[in-house]
Amino acid sequence: MIFGGISLEKLAIKGGYPIRGSKIYYGRQWIDESDIEAVADVLRSDFITCGPKVDEFESELSAYTAAKYAVAVSNGTAALHCACMAAGIGPGDEVITTSLTFAASANCVLYCGAKPIFADIDPDTYNIDPESIRAHITPKTKAVVAVDFTGQAVKHKEIRALCDEFHLIFIEDAAHAIATKYDGKPIGSLADMTCFSFHPVKTITGGEGGAVTTNSEEYYKKLMLVRTHGITHDEGEMESAPHEGPWYYEQIMLGYNYRLTDFQAALITSQMKKLDKFAARRKEITKAYNEAFAKIPEIILQKEIPESDTCRHLYIIRLDLDKLACTRREFFDALAAENIQCQIHYVPVYWFPYYQHLDYPKGLCPNAERIYQGIMSVPLYPRMSNIDTKDVIAAVTKVVAYYKNNK
Repeated sequence: MIFGGISLEKLAIKGGYPIRGSKIYYGRQWIDESDIEAVADVLRSDFITCGPKVDEFESELSAYTAAKYAVAVSNGTAALHCACMAAGIGPGDEVITTSLTFAASANCVLYCGAKPIFADIDPDTYNIDPESIRAHITPKTKAVVAVDFTGQAVKHKEIRALCDEFHLIFIEDAAHAIATKYDGKPIGSLADMTCFSFHPVKTITGGEGGAVTTNSEEYYKKLMLVRTHGITHDEGEMESAPHEGPWYYEQIMLGYNYRLTDFQAALITSQMKKLDKFAARRKEITKAYNEAFAKIPEIILQKEIPESDTCRHLYIIRLDLDKLACTRREFFDALAAENIQCQIHYVPVYWFPYYQHLDYPKGLCPNAERIYQGIMSVPLYPRMSNIDTKDVIAAVTKVVAYYKNNK
C-alpha cells in the first residue's frame, strides 16, 4: 500500500509512513469538568486537608470494595508501608512477594527492617505462584505481599489457605486492580489488608493518593495511627488520664505523615462515580486486543484464571523472540516510530543495584526473568477511541510482519 509516495508496509523507523500522525501513550488519566469542579469546590471551602472529603472518600471506597474499613493515605507506596507496619512486620521477619512488580511491593518490607523474599510467578498468568510461596516459607515468614499484576486477581483461595496454614498475614497489593472481582467479590474485601494506588495512569486518580482497606478493626486502628505520626486524640488510647483539655493529643507510636489532602480525596471520589464506566471501556479494549493478538503466533498473551473478572490496568504483549528477527528493544523502538509509545512493566526488583548490594543474586525467579525479557505494555486507558485501539493493533501487526518476514 502506498500513501503519499511512501509505503505503509515499510516500518516508520526504516523510513516508511507511521501508522498514526500523533503519539499515543501506554496510559493516561481522564479528567473531566465534574472532576475539576469537585476539586474547585474544596479549594473554595474551609478545609483543604484533614477535612470531610477524606472521610467521604473512605466511605465510598469501603462501600465499593465491600470492606468494613478504608484508610486514605498519600500514595500507593505509603499504603503498602502502612499495611506492613499495621501487620507488625519488623527486624528478623521475612515477607514473601513477587519480583515482577514495581519496587514498592518489596521496598515496603525493607522500610520496616524486614527482609523481602522473592517467590516466582506463574508462567501463564504472571502473578505470584502459590507453590513458589510455599517453597519459600520459613519460621521467619510473617506475611505475603501478593500483587494483582496488570489488574488480574491473584489466586486468593490458594494464598489464603497457605496464610491460614502457616499463620501468615495476607497483604494484597491491588495498585492495578480496583474494579477487579474474584469469584464475584470485589478486590479490597478479601485479603487481611488491601492496598490501592491512585497514580495518574491507574484506573482512577487523585494525581497521587492511596488507600488500605481491611475488615479488621485492629488493623484499622493501627493504620489510622501510622498515617498520622502515631498521634491519637482518642482518650481510650491515651496513656495520660484525664488529659489536659480538648486540644490535647498523644503520640503513642512512631508513625508518618501519610495523610491525603481533601482536594485529592474529592478528585478520587469524583472519579469513583465513573469507575464502572472506565472499567467497562478497559474491558472493551482488552477484548479487542485479545481477539486481534491471539491470531499472531509471534505474540504470547497473558492468561487469566477463571475466578478473576479483571479490569486491566495494563495490557501486556509478550514477544516470542525465537520467531522474530529483532530484539525487544528494536520492536519497542519500531512501535515508537509508528507513534505507539509503550512501556516495560517491570524490571525484576532484585535486579536493581540496590538489591544486588543486599546480596540478592540474579536467577532467583527463573519464570519472572524469562518472561521479563519479552514483555511490553501497549496503550490501554478508557479515553482511547476505537480508532486508537485499531491503530495500536495495526502497528503491532505491522512490526511483527516486518520482523517475521525478515527472520
